[in-house]
Amino acid sequence: MNYNKLVSVTGLGGLFELVSSKADGGIVRSLEDKTTKFVSNRIHSFSHLESIEIFTIKDNVNLVDVFTAMKNSKEAIPDAKADAKAIKAYFEKVYPDMDFERVYGSDMKKMVKWYDILTKNNVEIKLSETTEEDGTASEVVAEKKTAAATKAVTPKAAAVKGGPAKKINTPRKMA
Repeated sequence: MNYNKLVSVTGLGGLFELVSSKADGGIVRSLEDKTTKFVSNRIHSFSHLESIEIFTIKDNVNLVDVFTAMKNSKEAIPDAKADAKAIKAYFEKVYPDMDFERVYGSDMKKMVKWYDILTKNNVEIKLSETTEEDGTASEVVAEKKTAAATKAVTPKAAAVKGGPAKKINTPRKMA
C-alpha cells in the first residue's frame, strides 16, 4: 500500500485507501476494517495525506515530517484517547517546532491515531517522488508559478501588497 494513495474523508473517522475515483466521488477502502465503499463528493471532501501540512514556528511542514519525528523518537506514543494535555506534552518533546497555538489538540489526537493506523498496516511513510520523465507534479507547479508571475496586478491588489495604488477614473453615466 502506497502512502500517496491514502486519504482522509470528512465526516468519516480513520484513513482510507483511494481505490478509484469517479466524477461524483470515490471508492475507498478503510485501513481499519478493510471495508470498501463509495463516498460521494457532494457530502464528503477528500484530503490526500501527502497534501496535509502542519503549522510550525518557521515554515509549514508536511505531515510526513511529523510522522518521521514520531517514528524516530524514543518517547512512548500516547494513546489517541488520552487527554489533550498528555498528547500536547508528547508533541512538545517530539516536534518542538510545532506551532501549538494554531495546531489544535484534536489535530494532534488525529495525528497520533493516523500514525497508529499507518504502523499497524505497515505503510511506508514517505512522499512520492516525481521524475522529470513523468513530470506530472513538476509541470503543474511550473505552470502555477508561470501563471502567477504573468498575472497583472490590479490597483486594489497593489494597495494590499503595499505597492503604489493607482487611481483609475472611469466616467459614470447619470440617468
